[in-house]
Amino acid sequence: MFTPTALPVSGSKQDFYASLAQQLSGLLHGEPDAIANAANMSALLYDLMPDLNWAGFYFMRGGELVLGPFQGKVACVRIAVGRGVCGTAVERKASVVVPDVHAFPGHIACDSASRSELVVPLVKDGRVLGVLDLDSPNPARFDEEDREGCERLVQIYLEASDIADGSFGL
Repeated sequence: MFTPTALPVSGSKQDFYASLAQQLSGLLHGEPDAIANAANMSALLYDLMPDLNWAGFYFMRGGELVLGPFQGKVACVRIAVGRGVCGTAVERKASVVVPDVHAFPGHIACDSASRSELVVPLVKDGRVLGVLDLDSPNPARFDEEDREGCERLVQIYLEASDIADGSFGL
């Protein structure tokens, strides 16, 4: 059975994400179910990443994002492509780092305590299948190192999961 290990507070973000990637790989090893893996990944990130108030997934369904496994307060269920930070990441097929969500045009406030956000699209074979969404109550919580680290974590998720093989229904 996998047990997450507390990550050291000291050290670089690069070391933090290397350790997190190693733990995520171990957690997902041998389990192809995309929903189970999304649930465990969101729990791992919520538990080990400092200063988060929401960590989870939205998956593309019928041309819009639909809420998937997450940790945090209740959330918006459906988000149109191009709306909010999540919809913008889908539209751009690129990660979006938002230091101040109140300054982001069209931000969708699911949790009024959120002040900054990082959204990484799940892109496989050129298709956006969903997004990983991380929110923080702290302004400017996420930077380029967080973006790069979380993009690597999403790749681990995509490589481990059956999200694009037809059994997931996407």
